[in-house]
Amino acid sequence: MAKAKTDLVIVESPAKARTIEKYLGNHYQVVASMGHLRDLPKSTMGVDIDGDFTPQYLPVKDRADVIADLKKRAKSADTVYLATDPDREGEAISWHLKELLDLPDDKAKRVTFNEITKKVVTESIQHPRDIDQDLVDAQQARRVLDRIVGYELSPLLWKKVRRGLSAGRVQSVATRMVDEREKEIESFKPEEYWNVDATLGTGHKSFTARLASDSTGKKLLPKNEAEARAIEKGLEGAEYTVGELKKGKRAKQPTPAFITSTLQQEASRRLGFTATRTMRAAQTLYEGVDIAGHGTMGLITYMRTDSLRISDEAVTAAKEYIADAYGEQYICPYKRTWKTKSATAAQDAHEAIRPSVPGLTPDEVDKSISGDTAKLYRMIWSRFMASQMADCQQDTVSVTVYAGDYRFKASGYTVTFDGFTVLYEEATDEKEKKETSLPPLEQGQLLKLKELKSEQKFTQPPARYTEATLIKALEENGIGRPSTYAPIITTIIDRGYVEREQKKLKPTLLGRAVDGLMLEQFPHIVDVDFSAEMEKNLDKIESGKADWHKTVDDFYQGFAASLEQAEKNMEGKKVKVPDE
Repeated sequence: MAKAKTDLVIVESPAKARTIEKYLGNHYQVVASMGHLRDLPKSTMGVDIDGDFTPQYLPVKDRADVIADLKKRAKSADTVYLATDPDREGEAISWHLKELLDLPDDKAKRVTFNEITKKVVTESIQHPRDIDQDLVDAQQARRVLDRIVGYELSPLLWKKVRRGLSAGRVQSVATRMVDEREKEIESFKPEEYWNVDATLGTGHKSFTARLASDSTGKKLLPKNEAEARAIEKGLEGAEYTVGELKKGKRAKQPTPAFITSTLQQEASRRLGFTATRTMRAAQTLYEGVDIAGHGTMGLITYMRTDSLRISDEAVTAAKEYIADAYGEQYICPYKRTWKTKSATAAQDAHEAIRPSVPGLTPDEVDKSISGDTAKLYRMIWSRFMASQMADCQQDTVSVTVYAGDYRFKASGYTVTFDGFTVLYEEATDEKEKKETSLPPLEQGQLLKLKELKSEQKFTQPPARYTEATLIKALEENGIGRPSTYAPIITTIIDRGYVEREQKKLKPTLLGRAVDGLMLEQFPHIVDVDFSAEMEKNLDKIESGKADWHKTVDDFYQGFAASLEQAEKNMEGKKVKVPDE
C-alpha cells in the first residue's frame, strides 16, 4: 500500500510542480501557487504613509479557488515546504503563503533550488531553513517605494500631462536615459575627416596600411579633401619600405558563464530576442522540460542571478566533456574564477547561469525541444563550456611602413591555437576595427604600391540604445537587479514613453514630455546616482544592515516635499504633448 502524501510542497508554476513531483516520490504532494496570492490593493494606496509604512496586503481576488485549495491541503499536511524561487521575490511569495495559510513556524519550512535536478531537489528538501525576513523586507521596501511613487506621482501626471499616465521609480530613470541619449544624438555635430589607405604588395600577397603620422611621429588625420590630396601629392614617387616590425604573442580569454544581464544582452544581439522573450524561455529551461531518455528535468540553473560563481562539480563535469569531445589540450589548465561586481552575500549564494547537466549537449536536447528554448539552451551551454576551455593563442604582428615623409600602420594576427573559440565567441554591439591578415614581412623590405586611396568619413553620433545596450547601461549604473531588467523595458514601452524603431529604443513625444516634467520637478527621482544609491540601500536591508521602514521613510520625506513644491510650481500650468 502506497504511503499517504503527508507533506506538501508549494512552488509557483505547474511546470516546476510537475518536475519536482517526479523527483520527490509518493510521500510529497507538489502544487503551484501560480505566483503571488497576496498583494497591495488595486484601487487604493494600501500603505500607511502617516505611520510606519506598513503595507496592507489582500488576497488576490481571482485566486480565491487556489487559496481555498492550498488552505485545505496545508491543514492536512504534516509539513509545508515553501519552495518558491531563490531570490527576494520568491522569498516574499513564501512569506505571503505562510501568512495567508496561517502556518505555524514549526510547520512551514523554506527550501530553494538553484537547479531543478533530482540530486539538488532531494538534498534541499533534507536541509530546509526558516524564511529569511531580511530578504522579504528588501522586497517589501521595493514594492512600497514603487507603490508610493506610482500612486502619488501619477495623479500629477494626469492633471498636468494626460489622463491615464503612470509614473514608476526605476522606469522613470530608464526613460530618462533613453531621452538623454536622443538629446545627445540631436545636438551632435558631425566632423569631417579622411582616411588615407595604401594597398601594398609583397610577391603574390597584399595588405592594406593606413596613414598614421609624419616622419617626426606627429599624428595625421586629414580634416578635408584638400589636406588628403596634398598628402597624396607628397607621396608621389615615394618608396614604401617596412620600417618597424613588432611581433608578439597574446592569449585571448573566454567570457564567463552568463548572468541575467549578459544573457539578455547576448540573446538580443545573437538571437534578436527581447529581454522578456529571453526570460520566458529561460524560465521554461529552469523549471523543467521532458528530455528523451532523461525524463522531465530542469536544464539550467536559476536564471535571475548576478553571481559568476561556478560549482566545483560543474567545472569537473565540463572538463570531462571537453577532454572527451576536443582533447585534453582544450581544457583550461587552472580553475577560472571571475570577480562578481555587485552581488551581495545573499545573491552570491547562486551560481552563474549554466547547464544543470553539462554533459547534456544541445544536439541531444534538440531532439526533444525546439524554438526559443532550444536556441537559448545552445547559447547557455556553449558559453558555459567555452568558459572552462583553454585560451585562444595568437601570434601578433604590427608593422610601420615608411613612405617619404609619412608613416603607415597595419596590424594583424594569426591563431596558433583556437582554444575556446572552436566552440563560442561573444557577439558585440560595436563594429570592432578589423585586424587584417599580414603576409610574412622583413624589416627593410621594399613593398609595391598597388593603390593609394583617400576616403571621406564623418564622426558618428552615439547610437540609440538597443535592449541589449540599455540593460548593459542599467547594470553598469547600478540600477535595477536581475529580476527587474526585463520588466523595466516592457513597462516603458507599454506605457508609450519609449518605442522600438528597427530594434533601437527611441523616446516618444509623450515620453519626452513626461521626462521633461520629471527632470524639472523631481530631479532626484530620475537621477541615475540616486537610483543606484537606493538599490544599495535595498541590498543593505537584504543583508540585515538597514531597517526597511527607515529606508522608506528617508526617501518619503524628500519625495513628499518635492511633490508639494511641484503642485505649487505647476499651479495652472499644463504640459503640452505634440502630436506624434
